[in-house]
Amino acid sequence: MSGHLPVMLTEVLEALAPRDGAHYVDGTFGGGGYASAILEAADCKVLGIDRDPDAIARGQALVERFDGRLTLVQGEYSRMDEFTQATDGVVLDLGVSSFQFDEPARGFSFRADGPLDMRMSLSGESAADVVNRADERTLSQIIARYGEEKNARRIARAIIAARPVTGTAQLAEIVSEAQGPAALRHAIHPATRTFQALRIHVNDELGELERGLDAALNILKPQGRLVVVSFHSLEDRMVKRFLTERATTAPRASRHAPVGAPARKPSFQLLPRRTPSAEEIESNPRARSAKLRAGIKLAA
Repeated sequence: MSGHLPVMLTEVLEALAPRDGAHYVDGTFGGGGYASAILEAADCKVLGIDRDPDAIARGQALVERFDGRLTLVQGEYSRMDEFTQATDGVVLDLGVSSFQFDEPARGFSFRADGPLDMRMSLSGESAADVVNRADERTLSQIIARYGEEKNARRIARAIIAARPVTGTAQLAEIVSEAQGPAALRHAIHPATRTFQALRIHVNDELGELERGLDAALNILKPQGRLVVVSFHSLEDRMVKRFLTERATTAPRASRHAPVGAPARKPSFQLLPRRTPSAEEIESNPRARSAKLRAGIKLAA
């Protein structure tokens, strides 16, 4: 599994606290970094889930290495409650894996030219389908919402004018020119937010996260731990809201419940938020934007 550096591995293990005889879910298996570390930390079992068939294929070597303690399933982590029940911990490492990002043929990065794909599951609508079929308003909304890009309308117009757009280098050049010379003075590449937006849209990453957090709550045992590492503000806000809303007592079961309805009991005890160390950021620059949030499920 060379080339894959699991982000905030020490902090993830501290938050998850693996123990002998327990069962854990690595919902974003990727290169298997977290799953391997969990299995090495305790005599436990891990279910690894990934929608990318390449990740599942690579992981077979780890299945053999851990001799029955690691099971892999291809699918969305939002369906983890279909794959298992009553688990002691769930870990999610959101975003793109190093393998996906570093392989030009997958189309996630503008660092090397490749087909404009971005599909984690290798099926369904691709990024090329989106940029070549969506109207200006739809494309602008995608870039603005998921990329938090202030120049979304200008970028959308430039993409439509340049159609057909088929490669990552072509798209990066179109976006950079639409941004103008001033964007080149910024720390990040002018196309970064547009590529992020298309990837999130193509893979329904925020919908997947919302469903996945609910599924994790459903399968966690009392005292089970949920650990989530996110890489951009949209994900982090969702995770923060999910945990904090369930860590406090709600006044009623829902806003539709009658006045005087019993309060919903808290579901989580929050653990401290963590960020990567300066040493990790220096050795692995992709960790720089990572944030870890975690909670311990309370008894019902």
